[in-house]
Amino acid sequence: MNESSEESASDSLPDPTNSKVGRLIDRYDLDGMGARIERLWTGEGGEERSLRDLADYFNQQILEAEMDERGMETLDGEVENMYRLLTDDDISGGIRTEAENTLKRNGVDIERLRRNFVSHQAVYTYLTKYRGASKRTDEPDSDARVEKGRETIRRLRSRLVAVTESTLNQLRKAEDLVLGEFSVFVDIRVLCEDCGSQYSVSELLESGGCDCRADDR
Repeated sequence: MNESSEESASDSLPDPTNSKVGRLIDRYDLDGMGARIERLWTGEGGEERSLRDLADYFNQQILEAEMDERGMETLDGEVENMYRLLTDDDISGGIRTEAENTLKRNGVDIERLRRNFVSHQAVYTYLTKYRGASKRTDEPDSDARVEKGRETIRRLRSRLVAVTESTLNQLRKAEDLVLGEFSVFVDIRVLCEDCGSQYSVSELLESGGCDCRADDR
């Protein structure tokens, strides 16, 4: 595609600031971020990442920008770890609250920060609708199905945690149950009865299958 064709294609696309991802790129002055996540999604240059990975990567840039604006100095890996403490389903409520309080003490609005975090679907919409990006293979269909399944499981797990916490709190308040401060964990594991391998759901989805794949080679 020549330069004039590229400009014409760009002019025909909607204003990226009409999307959540585009607005955040503009708000936090994340110059080059749009092109960067497009390259990582399409695999241009060799490295290729899933939409979920790109959403996490983008959200980490938002978190880092918020921390920089508040003058918080960060060491290598500290932003990624803080993001994990804020979002990982396996983190206890107490540890998450401690991480939130650290940010609050430095002036970060936690509720606004969470609202600014984007989903993998928001990244997909931004890349395809507002940048005109597309995969060069059939992998997006598979990727999208896996991401949809992962998101469905995460929502159900979060719902189960919320319902369990609410039920226990009600029983404790009614003095039907003796219980101190508590955290609720939901650990979903999958056992393949053919090869005997066992994974968490996240591990299984990330690996693309169980040990039966190795047996088929």
